[in-house]
Order: sequence, then C-alpha cells, then structure tokens
Amino acid sequence: MNIIEFENSELQEVPPVLNMYLAKQSKGSLRARTIDINNIVEIVGIEAEAMPWHMLRNPHTEIIRQGLIEAGHKYTYINRMLSTLRGMLKTAWLAELMTTDDYHRAIAVKDVRGESLPTGREVSKGEILAIMQACENDPSPAGARDASLIGVLYGGGLRRAEAVALKLSDYNPETGELVVSGKGNKERLAYMKNGGGRALADWLNIRGSEPGALFVPINKGGNFEIKEMTTQAVFNILRKRSIESGVAEFSPHDLRRSFVSHLLEAGADISTVSKMAGHASIETTKRYDKRGETAKEKASELLHVPYSGSAK
Repeated sequence: MNIIEFENSELQEVPPVLNMYLAKQSKGSLRARTIDINNIVEIVGIEAEAMPWHMLRNPHTEIIRQGLIEAGHKYTYINRMLSTLRGMLKTAWLAELMTTDDYHRAIAVKDVRGESLPTGREVSKGEILAIMQACENDPSPAGARDASLIGVLYGGGLRRAEAVALKLSDYNPETGELVVSGKGNKERLAYMKNGGGRALADWLNIRGSEPGALFVPINKGGNFEIKEMTTQAVFNILRKRSIESGVAEFSPHDLRRSFVSHLLEAGADISTVSKMAGHASIETTKRYDKRGETAKEKASELLHVPYSGSAK
C-alpha cells in the first residue's frame, strides 16, 4: 500500500512535470536532482515518471517531509530534497497545472532544523604549496594544466563543474578576470591574481589559442585535443597530485572550502567572500568561517586542568 493514495484516474494521464523540471537543470546539478527525486518517490511508493506531482497538496508534502526524516537522512540533505520538491511543484504551477493557492500551501512545508559542522576538510596553505610544487616539478603538459586547474579551484573558489565548463573565451589574461557560470546559470567574476594568473599563462602557452574548453584531457603521451574534461577527471588529478606531494587526500570542494576560510582568516569581508564564492546566502559562507573556532581554541588554553599524568 502506498503511503499516499491517488485515484487511478489521477495516475492514468500524468503531465510530464518531471521531464519539464529536469530539462531546466544544469549538467552539473542534473544527477543530484535525479537522486533527490528518486528518494522522494520512494517515500510515496510511486515511480517518478508516474508521480502526479501536480496533485500534491500540503498534507502530501508534510507526509513526504516526515518520511524523509524517518528514513534517517541528514537534515541538510532532507532540506535539499525539500528544495527539489518545491522546484517540481513550481514547475507544475508555472505550467498552470496547479492553482496558486494549492501551490503555495504545498510548498509551505518547513525545512528541518539542525546544525552540523561542514564535511570534508580544509587544505592548509602549506599543503597547497606542496601540491603546486609537485605540479611545477612535472615538465609534461599535465603539470602546467594541473597547476592552473588547482590555481582556479583554490584561487577562484570554483566548483569542479564550474571549472570544467570554462571556455578559453571566459578568461581575460590582461585583467585576470574569469567569467564563471555558476548554479542557476548565474554568472560571476573570479580574479586570477599572482600565482594563479602565472599558472594560467604557462598552461595557455602550451594549450594554444584554439577556441573551446579551457582545461582539456591529456593522454600519457602528453597529447591532447580541445574538449571538455569530466568532473571525475578533476578528482583523479587531485588524487594523483596529493599522492605525489605526500598530502592527505582532499576533494575539489575542500579547495573551495579553503578558498573561503583563508580569505576570511586574512581579513576579507564576509559579504565580499560570499559573492566571490557564488553562495546564494551569506549563511552558507558563515558555515566555513573558522575564526570563532580559532578564538575558542586559544581561550581553552587559558583554563588549567591540574593533572600531571604519566604519559609523555
């Protein structure tokens, strides 16, 4: 028995809301949205293609919310899935498949409250130095490409999907400006200064001026063609360079996290950093602000615990 019951007549001719919604997603977010939808329909007990999204009302969305909680998902992931659900409902509403009242009541389901530390880790400045040196010590074309890619991920705070989507025309070597197409097709400017700009200059000397992808796949023989890399290739590059430099493994998002943290530690305004990172909300940026934790760590040293112990 399904957790939400619909009449058979409601399931016979389901408008293509799912396809309409997915068609609007960027290549970088399509997989995540599909996973969200599959988790939602698993709660309901109906296949995604057969789900009458336009028939969902507030009692249904409340049931879905509770089902996601009981499934044991983290609150941050539940809220992401609820955001996807609201997006599906908005698609149905814009297609005039729902009334305005039904739509607004259905999306009124509240986010799940909670608090957690950001996952992943911060890559220290010393580790980044070691990684960049490993790239510089590689005389092959991959060495220059990887140095410039890491320079963009760390120096510009780009998401991996944003980095692989860059075109040669997105970069202005005269100003160091890099046009980044972020989430929701929103554009922002990143600035490749100092070492980041020099790394890009070295890579462009090898890559050449042919229009197309800025970062391209390179085979073991050092040959390449101008086509877009995959996001998985970015993971593989970072794994390879971390092993070479003796640095603990890290993800592309960890470089983005370090971009935010290091700028804030250097005294950059949090509102400016939020815009540089392309965060939709300054609250997201605050989650990576460790300045308060540093102060708490120093304060804890002021408290003396009177225990000598035998451990050396």
